[in-house]
Amino acid sequence: MPSLERISIDPAVAHGRPVVRGTRMRVADVLSLLAAGATAEELLADYPYLTPEDVQACLEYAATQADHTVLNAS
Repeated sequence: MPSLERISIDPAVAHGRPVVRGTRMRVADVLSLLAAGATAEELLADYPYLTPEDVQACLEYAATQADHTVLNAS
């Protein structure tokens, strides 16, 4: 997913939590705001350094984190 290149993880930035590349805006903060009912348009108005592609990348990052392999022990 090319948009995931917009997400970076660096121990020197936000204690290694995933952020939108080039900012200190954590992916978790974007997701929390969306979950609380904010629209992408509101986020972009409140945080002008974010782009629509950044918001989409945060959603894609969350989707990849939620998808995991399930192993059944037999």
